[in-house]
Amino acid sequence: MTLRANLTDTLRLSIPIVIAQLSTTLMGLTDNLFVGRLLGAVPLGAAGLANSMSFLLSSIGIGGLSVVSALVAQAAGRQAAGEINQLYRAGLRVAVLLSIALGLVVAVLALNFQWLGQTPEVNVIARPFMLILSASNIPLFIFIAARQLCDGLRLPRVAMTITIAALVLNALFNYVFILGIGPFPRLGVQGSALATLLSRVFMAGAILVYIHRSGTFGAYVQAAFAYLPIRQQVLDILRIGLPSGLTFFFEIALFTAAMVIIGWLGDDRLAAHQIAINMASSTYMMATGISSAASIRVGSALGRGDRDGVRRAGLAAFLLSALLMGTAGLVFILFGTTLVNLYITDAPDVARIAATLVFLAGFFQLSDGIQVVGIGALRGLSDVNAPTLITLFSYWLVALPTSYLLGFTFGYDAAGVWMGLLVGLSVAAVLLTVRFFRLAGAAASGK
Repeated sequence: MTLRANLTDTLRLSIPIVIAQLSTTLMGLTDNLFVGRLLGAVPLGAAGLANSMSFLLSSIGIGGLSVVSALVAQAAGRQAAGEINQLYRAGLRVAVLLSIALGLVVAVLALNFQWLGQTPEVNVIARPFMLILSASNIPLFIFIAARQLCDGLRLPRVAMTITIAALVLNALFNYVFILGIGPFPRLGVQGSALATLLSRVFMAGAILVYIHRSGTFGAYVQAAFAYLPIRQQVLDILRIGLPSGLTFFFEIALFTAAMVIIGWLGDDRLAAHQIAINMASSTYMMATGISSAASIRVGSALGRGDRDGVRRAGLAAFLLSALLMGTAGLVFILFGTTLVNLYITDAPDVARIAATLVFLAGFFQLSDGIQVVGIGALRGLSDVNAPTLITLFSYWLVALPTSYLLGFTFGYDAAGVWMGLLVGLSVAAVLLTVRFFRLAGAAASGK
């Protein structure tokens, strides 16, 4: 394939993945909108904090299961239908194990929510909310595991369609259960948590029914494959997946820690940070979709023995991410103030700080996009231990200390914290890119 064909194929594979991920993210936004509009500030704060903490803890499982699509792509490259079936069933088993283990951790934190130092009113609301979210991890992880089969076989529109439908259902469930419409009782903020649980149950059920009832996956779910052992595949997914999950956790935890640090500087800084990070997170979805596509395309090339194709698949993903994230960064730099005014107009100090942070976000868009694609491309090679160490070093030994020094010691305030994030993400981008092309070059030369 030419470079242009590689870019086109990567983009075609990325778009449905981006839409599916964006739909999943919008479910959390939908919850916040309904709770905030219908119930007020305190329930919104409690639900938002519970959602954030639950997602942080669950990120290990979400990131860990993402390796299955690369393994499926490798097996598809070898045309090994039986191996794909084993990976599918093993992924579901790992999903159940991880959802129970991490769900218990979420439940323990929920029962001891006072550890986070919140007000008694927030503790009362957040505790049952998080308990419901811990139960919803089971269908969520099952959906993610089943989705890896679809994505790994280059059929991402299955998950995209289901998540869009779930987004609509989630909005409907929020309205019905928060207010108690018709025969349903008024559950308040806990109705939003129940809406999330039911939406995730729908997602898991819908994708399993589609996989087993449609003819699309018939070659991979044959009854004859049910007797193939999956113990080794379970161990492989855990061995490769847990480091990958920790990589995801380190990044989520970095931005959570940055939010806490900025909160020390004042409420206006925290509000400005929320505006800027919301904008940056929206564009980040493009990069994560390209990262997933890179993982699948690199894994497929590796599976079919196309060593030069590994390098070209990775190069296309890096270039595409640089193009899209660079464009987004340019928009942030040139039109940051205008974008901030879409969020807030009655707090000029917050808007001014937010505009500065969005300007800085314009520069770290490129670094953020490159580093996440590097993680995905290396995951396609089943290289996860080194990226975990690279991200641990870049995020926690470079970004966070630099953020603190620039923000507090050198007095650059919230802008200093974001400068530190830019430095750490740039270090990660360079190290991950160098590692991928070094491994891809060694593979192409047969070393």
